[in-house]
Order: sequence, then structure tokens, then C-alpha cells
Amino acid sequence: MDFVYAIPLHNRFRGITVREGVLLRGQTGWGEFCPFGDYSDSESVPWLAAALEAAERGWPEPVRDRIEVNTTIPVVAPERAYELAAESGCRTAKVKVADPRSSVAEDCDRVAAVRDALGAGGAIRVDANMAWDVDTAVKAIGELDRAAGGLEYVEQPCVSLAELAAVRRRVTVRIAADESIRRAEDPLRVAVAGAADIAVLKVAPLGGVRRALEVAEACGLPCVVSSAVETSVGLAAGLALAGALPSLDFACGLGTRSLLTGDVTADSLSPVDGYLPVPRTAPEPGLAARFAADDATREAWLDRLARVRALTA
Repeated sequence: MDFVYAIPLHNRFRGITVREGVLLRGQTGWGEFCPFGDYSDSESVPWLAAALEAAERGWPEPVRDRIEVNTTIPVVAPERAYELAAESGCRTAKVKVADPRSSVAEDCDRVAAVRDALGAGGAIRVDANMAWDVDTAVKAIGELDRAAGGLEYVEQPCVSLAELAAVRRRVTVRIAADESIRRAEDPLRVAVAGAADIAVLKVAPLGGVRRALEVAEACGLPCVVSSAVETSVGLAAGLALAGALPSLDFACGLGTRSLLTGDVTADSLSPVDGYLPVPRTAPEPGLAARFAADDATREAWLDRLARVRALTA
């Protein structure tokens, strides 16, 4: 039986305040179908493929049994950013920047607060979600790098690969590609090597763990596995990918369960001392009923699921 959930977020994230999706039950376990609202039906096909892989096929054998993760700091006041980083237990933080609600100066204050929380030994990365043009990116990256006392990398500062390459030539901070890969018409053919130093991979928009492993090989870059702000059912697939990658040099963006006010399972995938275990299957969503969507939301999601299924027939 397909189950539609709706879980509020602690803070606005990607323009939403409630995370919604569908949990799918299959022969091998559970999968999660939760494309964001800005994904068309055709763009949502890989999300369904990833959910069905988890539910019907399972994942490849891992080569490691735990994954270091970063904490994600949304657009909040510096005091709150400090608290979130300090309480996370993680050595790495990804700080959201370039939001319309926040200036570069405010972003720098947030980053500096996170540095205070993590100390000199922590790593800070920032995510601009394609918000800048090249000149703006170069200037902002310089200011943020100084505020952080050194950034680990900047994720997707601009929209196009050409812009990423231009920024990369003008800054000393590593550049990571995210949307350029997962929203490409064919992620296996995206030539990111000249435009980025790191590839950010997300299981759902890439079509599953096996497909994401193929993308990782094609990119030829160090990889960071990141979530799409799923419940622990969907996060398990991200951990399966991180666990199966041949090499993993950076903490992964899979410590995002804390962005939600609850979870569908008692076996919630929340980091302990900055690490998460690599599961063999997704946890059972025994608490899903607590977050059942209302009738209108349920019907909308089941209709969306049916439309996307029809595209795969």
C-alpha cells in the first residue's frame, strides 16, 4: 500500500515548510517517492526509479559500514546557526547562503558563527543553489571564505557549467557541482571535470543507487552524497550509495533528518558523533500514521505518482 506523508520542517527550506512524499512497499522493503514541486512529471521519473529500486530490488553491497556526515545549517540567525552546529556532533557543516532573505553580509555572519561552533578543526562548505552570476560569485566566495577562516568548497554557485568553470578559474576555493549533474538531460554525459572539483550526487533525482554509481564513475571526480530532505526511508538509499562508492573523501550531506520535525520510523537515521550506519534496507515506517497527509494532499500525490508511473510503462 502506498502511504502519503506530510512532515513540517523546523525552518523554511527550498521554499517549502512541509516535506511531502509517498512511501512505496515492495518485495524487498520500502522506497520513497518525493520529488520537489518544481520537478515536472518527466523529471520525476528517476525519483520513481530510485524508490522502486529500494522497494523491489535492493542495493549493491557496501564497501564501508558507516558514513561521516555534515550538518546542514538553513538560513537562520547567527545565534541559531551556532546552536545547530554545536548540537549536531558533526565535524563538518554545510551552510545555506544566497537566499533572497539574506544578504552576503548576513551569510558571512552565519558562516562565522558556525566556525565558532565547530572550532578551527571543523570543515565548512556553503551552498548557493545557482543564485549568483560569475562576478557576484567570485566576490561572495572571497568574503565567505574569509568569514569561515577557509571554506572546504562552494556548492553550485552559478547555473551553467560554463559559469562554474569561469568561477573556478578565479577563486582558490573548490567548486562542487550539484544541479548541473542531477538536472542534466543525461547525467552520464555531463562534462563536469573542467567546471568543478567535486561532484554532489543525490540518489533520487539520478534514478537510484546503481545509476548514481554509474554517474560517479562517469564524472571522474571525488563525490559527496547528499539527501533530498527525505525521511529516513529515503535517506537510507543515500547511505547505501555512500557505502558503495569505491572511494569517499568528504563527509556526506545525509544528516538532514533533523530538518524535519518528525520521522516515519522509530529507527530514525540521526547522526551519532557525526556518523550514520550504512543500512542494508530502509527502516520500517511504523510511525508513518502520525504524519498522514490530509485527503487533498494524498489525492494530489497519488495522482502525481500515477502520472509518473504511466511515463515508465
